[in-house]
Amino acid sequence: MPFTRLLETIGQHPQFKEQITLLCHSGQAAFAGLPGAASSLLLTACHAHFPIILIVVATTAKAEAVKEELELFSRAKVALFPAPDMLPGEGLLVSREIIGERLGLLWQLKKKSPLLIVAPIKALMWQTSQTIEALSLVSKQRLPLDKLIMRLVDLGYQRFDIVGEPGEFSVRGGLVDIFPVNLKQPIRLELADDLLVSLRSFATYNQRSLGSLAEAVVVSASEEFAKPVFAHFSKQTLVAFDNIVELEQLVKRELARAKTFPSPLAYLDLLEIKKLAAPFKQLELSAFLGPDTPVLFSQPLDYRQQLTDISDQTIVVSRHAARLREEISAVVIEGNLRGGCQIADLELLSDRELFGEIGRPRRARPMVKEGVAEELLARLKIGDYVVHENYGVALYQGLELLTIEGIEREYLVLEFAQKAKVYVPPSMVGMVEKFSAAGGASPRLSKLGSGQWEKTKSRVKKALTDMTSELLHLYAHRQKLPGFSFLGDDLWQKDLADTFPFEETPDQQRAILATKEDMAASRPMDRLVCGDVGYGKTEVAVRAAAKAAAAGKQVVILVPTTILAEQHYNNFKERFKETPFVIAMLSRFRLKKDQAQTVADLARAKIDIVIGTHRLLSKDVRFHDLGLLVIDEEQRFGVRDKERLKKIKQNVDVLTLSATPIPRTLYLSLAGARDLSVINTAPIDRSPIRTYVLPYNEAVVREAILREIDRGGQIYFLHNVVKTIVGAAAKIKRLVPEAKVAVAHGQMPERQLENTMIDFLDRKFDVLVCTSIIESGLDIQNVNTILINNADHFGLSQLYQIRGRVGRSAVKAYAYLFYQPHQVMTTEAQQRLAAITEFTALGSGYKLAMRDLEIRGAGNLLGREQSGHILEVGFDLYCELLEQAVREVKGQKSVSPREVMLDLKVEGFIPEAYIVDERQRIAVYRRMNLLQSQAELLEMKQELLERFGPVPAKLAKLFELLSLKVKALQAGVKSIKEENDQLIVAFFDGRLRRLEIKGCDKLKLAEQGIAGQSLGRG
Repeated sequence: MPFTRLLETIGQHPQFKEQITLLCHSGQAAFAGLPGAASSLLLTACHAHFPIILIVVATTAKAEAVKEELELFSRAKVALFPAPDMLPGEGLLVSREIIGERLGLLWQLKKKSPLLIVAPIKALMWQTSQTIEALSLVSKQRLPLDKLIMRLVDLGYQRFDIVGEPGEFSVRGGLVDIFPVNLKQPIRLELADDLLVSLRSFATYNQRSLGSLAEAVVVSASEEFAKPVFAHFSKQTLVAFDNIVELEQLVKRELARAKTFPSPLAYLDLLEIKKLAAPFKQLELSAFLGPDTPVLFSQPLDYRQQLTDISDQTIVVSRHAARLREEISAVVIEGNLRGGCQIADLELLSDRELFGEIGRPRRARPMVKEGVAEELLARLKIGDYVVHENYGVALYQGLELLTIEGIEREYLVLEFAQKAKVYVPPSMVGMVEKFSAAGGASPRLSKLGSGQWEKTKSRVKKALTDMTSELLHLYAHRQKLPGFSFLGDDLWQKDLADTFPFEETPDQQRAILATKEDMAASRPMDRLVCGDVGYGKTEVAVRAAAKAAAAGKQVVILVPTTILAEQHYNNFKERFKETPFVIAMLSRFRLKKDQAQTVADLARAKIDIVIGTHRLLSKDVRFHDLGLLVIDEEQRFGVRDKERLKKIKQNVDVLTLSATPIPRTLYLSLAGARDLSVINTAPIDRSPIRTYVLPYNEAVVREAILREIDRGGQIYFLHNVVKTIVGAAAKIKRLVPEAKVAVAHGQMPERQLENTMIDFLDRKFDVLVCTSIIESGLDIQNVNTILINNADHFGLSQLYQIRGRVGRSAVKAYAYLFYQPHQVMTTEAQQRLAAITEFTALGSGYKLAMRDLEIRGAGNLLGREQSGHILEVGFDLYCELLEQAVREVKGQKSVSPREVMLDLKVEGFIPEAYIVDERQRIAVYRRMNLLQSQAELLEMKQELLERFGPVPAKLAKLFELLSLKVKALQAGVKSIKEENDQLIVAFFDGRLRRLEIKGCDKLKLAEQGIAGQSLGRG
């Protein structure tokens, strides 16, 4: 272990031994003068003498930093004990994840295994449950189902059809799914004859098993706040107080705030906490030197600009480990410390001593699980619009079990114009899609037998062919133009990539690689990069700009607003600070003389990268040797600006960035007609935004604002009525006199609005009272609380996008959605607010909101006329027709999906008793119809067995039908129809084959007939 020598030196130090002896005899000791990560090193050394240590720090942010350091230094388990996340006012409960972390950790204490626990002081100011209630599960134990359900309800768990969030459970026959609040993954129990025969963890995104477990503990989903936390610790625990003065100040502030809005739950003050800790050994730590406290550590040297002076006996912990290993001979470890320290002749260095920086660790972002997350079709409810590929737009009227010609089957019931109905059997559900259009627009129902639907599809297809032809013509023309061929990455570019504070996501890597490949080609680049704000598009532009500047070319970054120019300018200045490149900004709100100087410097090649608004498109602006044009949000520029852009684009590499997401289906459909990259993966540190929906409450407004200010952050207060916004701001000032408040709305003079936004960006204000102008384009990482007044007046996708203005950094973000206390809300508004509280990466509300945004994104990308076509046929069919149009215009064979029509008198469907929830049954029907191989059918069968138990006979028969369908499709069969005593097999090439049934198994006979015919043809 790299830190062994450091820890041994601490352990053998006379001062350390003296304090440990003092601790053991008197129960009290102290260390001072602890720079950087020295306190974490010291506590790791103490752990050899005290198996359980509780470390009390001031804030959650500090607790997370200390935990990260301890995990680096120690082999023992390190855990964070969080504070309950409660606010004054009714209806605000602690999140179940936090309850799980608190109670799960206290449950672990019973095992008496070595443990390092870090807690913000506020976590100890709140009390906890008298006893930690939990259900222990061990494979093969006796476990009657009725008693299990009662126990889960007693523990505060809620029953749902599908388990997706902590604190939920579901029951399907002998299968019980539970998501314990104390575990990262849910668990699945299989019971038989009151015996727990199988215990497995599973993934929420596809409900599939991850692996077997020998045991599991399900901790209570509710906390009572009735007993001090210390009551759960053994007397052998060491309690370490980090910076007692800081702790005292924070506790006083919390107690003063609690008096303003009294809570039924009492806080403990520091005196009471110290009194409760009296039976334990106590250690006080301080970064500052005291008169009599022993000193072990000293500050390390500053090695900025002189890395070669670092001794090979030094240990370096850095976020740039890979780069440093090539430059120095010291031991280099990937990680992040608050700062370095020195003891005896040993040095521990961090990025602070090497680069003068401190920040979050460079970490990989998570892979997005594409799997089989719930389909849009699975969220169908009666009255929703759907599209049948052959018949058009209809209303979904539910699932119905019908007996036709003596054969019982379940059908999707679709209602068209004039109340005409079509019954879709399970084997044909693949032809039905939920209708999707921007903003939830309502289409016109199709009239059966009128030919109207075929005409609509033909008209849309022609428009798509025309659009595609134009796109491909422009694409081909640009391919023939001469361009500058950039060389491979040089040292500057490699260093710039190394200093990126994240591991690139696969999407981002692909976008960067594709951009560099385009720039290396001998034709001008024209690439569009799409992705939500904060997903890493700017870094693609940074890498492209570095490549162009390294080749001596100038770079233009063009943005639609001054605030975005300011953001990009700050970002680029930070990213390029270690390079020789000169970066400037140009906008019409800068002083005239500054503008003139920038324009002159551009013409004289004194500027490498310029960032600006449409001022860059003015006639007086001349570039010395423009090599790259980056356009952010092109759709927000006017017609005149776009005409000027066309002239600048000639023979120049162009990279366009769009913050409106587009769906993967559209991306694939456009492949070959436009160079396009899509970034869909969020940073790993971006945790879900904690969202509260509640009646407007002044106590909550004040507390939420003060909490954010306390941690150095800023706040949006969204009030979407311009007439009363000044009054709303005055109310905030009265309520929180400590806060600096500004107002921003779209009817303000442009210069005043942009100056206000820039002042807010520069942290001159704490609270921005604003309208929905913040909905798009802004990425202010310091804003991590948003309060939305009258949230029930917003649409679902708009709420999603507005709420997404916070939570753009590693800091936990909060959203408060207020409605008026005595106002009667519509059912739709209630559903919207309920949905947004579930806006997690896999929540259905998130998917619906994203769907709406993606369709809007498609409209932005393809133009207003195409938005109208999407409304006519629905988004999914539109993408399918677009893909066909692209292939046909390129002279490729059309690969429109073929559907085999099965009309057989076979009872194959999912019994309601097997999957009770209708939406789940639709989802399974839909997925079964999308399967294209026998292996996929087998995999699906295994999944159903895992999720719902043994497959019943009628479902098994449906699998046989689908197996036949797969074989038929592979053999070129268009339809198989049962007529009297014959099977009529029709092929796509027009041939027919008749097979006599005469008592044979019709499915096997059909298979033999298909196999024989396909062999005969080949």
